[in-house]
Amino acid sequence: MQLLVRGSIVCLALALLLVIAGCDGHDAHEWEEMERLELESLSLAALGPLPLNPTNLAGNNELAQEMGRRLFFETRMSANDAVSCATCHQPERRFTDGIGVSVGLGLAERNAPSLIGVAYSPWFYWDGRKDSLWAQALAPIEAVNEHGSHRLQVVLLMYGEDYRSTYEEVFGDLPQALVISELESLAQSDLDWAQRWSALGPIEKGLVNQIFSNVGKAIAAYERLLMPGVSRFDQYVAAIIDDDIKLANNTMSVHEAEGLRLFIGAASCTQCHNGPLFTNNAFHNTGLLSVPGATPDAGRIRGLRELLVDEFNCRGAYVDTTIECDELKFVKTGSELRGAMRTPSLRNLQGTAPFGHAGQFPDLRAVLDHYNEALDAMIGHNEAKPLELWPWQLEQLEAFLETLAAPPTVARKWLQDPNTVEP
Repeated sequence: MQLLVRGSIVCLALALLLVIAGCDGHDAHEWEEMERLELESLSLAALGPLPLNPTNLAGNNELAQEMGRRLFFETRMSANDAVSCATCHQPERRFTDGIGVSVGLGLAERNAPSLIGVAYSPWFYWDGRKDSLWAQALAPIEAVNEHGSHRLQVVLLMYGEDYRSTYEEVFGDLPQALVISELESLAQSDLDWAQRWSALGPIEKGLVNQIFSNVGKAIAAYERLLMPGVSRFDQYVAAIIDDDIKLANNTMSVHEAEGLRLFIGAASCTQCHNGPLFTNNAFHNTGLLSVPGATPDAGRIRGLRELLVDEFNCRGAYVDTTIECDELKFVKTGSELRGAMRTPSLRNLQGTAPFGHAGQFPDLRAVLDHYNEALDAMIGHNEAKPLELWPWQLEQLEAFLETLAAPPTVARKWLQDPNTVEP
């Protein structure tokens, strides 16, 4: 009897080890045809070229990209001459900042997401309150706790000797209707920015807005260059498609491959994290907790209200080409958007913790634990269902997600501040 019990325990232990090792009846690197097709759809090779946004005709202009790079690192577009886009989107951190909620002049509202591959998205910010990359680039400049500046301050910078010639080469002559002396007198007055803005007539305000929008378009031209690089996962998929099992085995471990199998299978991650950038660019309430002491974030339902009245949206007067705005015309609405956030890309997560719209999760394992339990949402309804995976399966998923890391595929100079001496 004792031998039978001991034998059962040994068999159970061996079976458990086989499951953990990914040897429960299948080869980790063998995939069915439908699975291969899904893997191929997730590969960077399926991404395709970045289309030009017709609302920003400077998007592929090389001089605009250079100008945008300077503006991205420019601190003079902030109230204290110390904050730039790169303050929260640091190139060495995959264009994140390594803290839960970003800090500019004060504490921002949410976590700074990576900018790598961001130009493929139809929506921007966690709540999608902007519908173009250039419109998004403008918002932090006037956000009180970020740059804390004003569009008039930015326009004065464009009229200055550091930017004027470049601006005019890209966007045409700066309007003389905005008399420089008048702007300078406003800048030197004791009036605050809101009072100075009120002192301008409607024509002048429109001209200021056009120049301001062009600044956003130059920054967007730069950010369009920030493309994801080929990861180990992409190399693995190429090996699988070529039936090179030896190369596949050398590219990803059994542990990582089993995590991939869970990702597209039992864990159903691809319901939201699909396509080459591992995001459906949609909005979902997955029960993320708010920062302790903070009011639950309304998410997309509030962002949509802001988007529809935004003067810089694709229906506004400052687009380069009038378009149908189908994304905005057929935008999803409804109470189910309460607490919903945009699905983030899963590429290049390495070194970008903490995660979540408010940095709620210190590491990837904390994120996976959250989805494994899928507790009730604080606001709205949690769409996610509990994964109910074993601890070793969560480890496999985490191992797979780490294979998506890769440096951005962009020349080194685009990652450096042009105002510093480059080596």
